[in-house]
Amino acid sequence: MSKNTGEKRAERPRVLTGDTPTGRLHLGHWVGSLENRVRLQEEYECYFLLANMHAFTTRAEQPQEIRRDTIEIVKDWLAAGIDPERSCVVLQTETPAIAEMTWYFAMLLGYGRLMRNPTIKTEIDVKGLGDQYSFGFLMYAVGQIADILAFRPAYVPVGEDQIPHIEMTREIARRFNQLYCGVDPHAEDADAVKAGGVFPIPEGMVGRIARLIGTDGKNKMSKSLNNTIMLSDDEKTVQKKVNKIFTGRQSPTEPGDTGNALFQYVEAFIRDDEMAAELKRRYAAGDNIGDGEVKQEVGRAINELLAPMREKRKQFEGPGGDDVIIDVIREGTKRANTVAEETLRLAKEAMGLGFFERELGIG
Repeated sequence: MSKNTGEKRAERPRVLTGDTPTGRLHLGHWVGSLENRVRLQEEYECYFLLANMHAFTTRAEQPQEIRRDTIEIVKDWLAAGIDPERSCVVLQTETPAIAEMTWYFAMLLGYGRLMRNPTIKTEIDVKGLGDQYSFGFLMYAVGQIADILAFRPAYVPVGEDQIPHIEMTREIARRFNQLYCGVDPHAEDADAVKAGGVFPIPEGMVGRIARLIGTDGKNKMSKSLNNTIMLSDDEKTVQKKVNKIFTGRQSPTEPGDTGNALFQYVEAFIRDDEMAAELKRRYAAGDNIGDGEVKQEVGRAINELLAPMREKRKQFEGPGGDDVIIDVIREGTKRANTVAEETLRLAKEAMGLGFFERELGIG
C-alpha cells in the first residue's frame, strides 16, 4: 500500500456539484441547489459538472437532444450568476479521469448496496423503467461517486433527494482510504487526508428549500410532471403558471391552510418579510383574501427574481451564442482536468497502478 503524503490543497475549500442535461432549469433547481452555487463562488473553489454521460443512461437514442440540453443548462447557469472566471464549468465526457475512476469504484460497491439506494428505486419508478433499464443506468450511480471524488471536494450542494448518493460516496471514499492508503477505520472523517487518505469525506449541502412543490400543489416540481416554472419563462407565463397552483380553498372568507403549496411559494420567493407575514395572517384568518391576491404577489416576486436572469440569457440566444457557451465549457474543462488528473494519479499510486506519469490535453 502507498500513502498519500499530502499534496498542497487549494486555500479555499473545494465544492463539486452539477446537473444531468435534461433541458432548461426550473425554480426547484434554483432553491434546491443553484442559488447555493452562486453564493458559494464567493468563498469556495467551485466545479460545476455537466453530467452528459449520465444522460445517455436513459436517452441513448437521443444524442442530439442531449447536446442541445447541455448547452441550454449552461445558459441557465450563466444567467443565474455562475461566473466562469471564478468557477469551472466541466464537461463530463471530456474528463476521462471520471470514467476510469468509475471502474475502480465499481469494485468497492456491492450490487445489494447499490440497489438499497432509495434514489435509484425512485428514478426507476418515476421513469417507468420497470426491469428494462440498462446496465449503464446502474453504473451511473457509481459514476456519480467518481464525479464527486475526482475533484476531492469538501462539500457537495445537492437537492434533498440526492443525499443517499452523497452517503454512498462517503462510504466509498472511506473504504478506498482504508484499503489502499492504510487509513485507520476509526479515524475521524474530517481527518481523512491528514491520516494519509487520497479522498476527503465530502459533506452534502442541501439548499434552503429541499423540495419545492410544483404548480399542481402536491408533487415535487418536475418537468416530467409538467408542473414547473422555468427560469427562462417570460413574465406572463410565470404569472399564468402561478395562477394554477392548487390549494383546494373555496372562499376568501374561509380560514386557509398556510402550510399549503401556495404558501411555500410565499415563504420561498417573497423577500418582504412584513408582506409575507401579513398575507399569512389574513389567509389563516379568512380575512377577505382570496388565493388570487396571494398568487399575484407570488408571481410578482418570482418575476422580480427572474428578470435579471432573462436579460442575461438574451446574450446567448442570438447567432454565435452557442459558440460562446462551448468556449466556456472548453476553458472550464481544461482547468478541471488538471485537478481530476491529479486525483487519478494519487489514486493509482495508492492502488499500485502508478507505473508512469501521463499528460492530458484539450484543444
